[in-house]
Amino acid sequence: MEAVKEITVWADGTTSNHTYLLDGNNLVAYIKLGDTAPYYFKNPIKGFSKSGRKFETLRVNPFKLPKAVKPAELMPWIKRVQGSKPGVFYTVNTEEHTCTCQGFTFRGACKHIKELEPA
Repeated sequence: MEAVKEITVWADGTTSNHTYLLDGNNLVAYIKLGDTAPYYFKNPIKGFSKSGRKFETLRVNPFKLPKAVKPAELMPWIKRVQGSKPGVFYTVNTEEHTCTCQGFTFRGACKHIKELEPA
C-alpha cells in the first residue's frame, strides 16, 4: 500500500488536491482536502491513473489505524490474497464475491474467491 498526496497545479492555478491510499493501480481510500478522516471504499476502485497528474509519496501514512484496530476488524469481508506470482496481491470482497485479479475481470470468476468460500 502506498499513501500519496496529489500536488498537481491545475490550469486555473488551483491546487485543490486530495490524499490517496493506493494498492498498485487500485484506489483503496482517500482523504478529502481540508479533512483528516479517511474514506475507505467498500470495493477498491480499479485502474486509478496518475497520468497527467503529479504526486508525492508521503513519509507518514495518514491512513494508519490505531494499533488496537486492525483493518480486517473494520471490514472483515475484505481479504488480501497472494497471487501466483511472488509479490502480487489481490483484494477479494467475500460479501460481493469480487476480486481485483485479471481472471475475475475477464471471466467474472476466479480461484481466489473459490479458495475463500466456506466448505
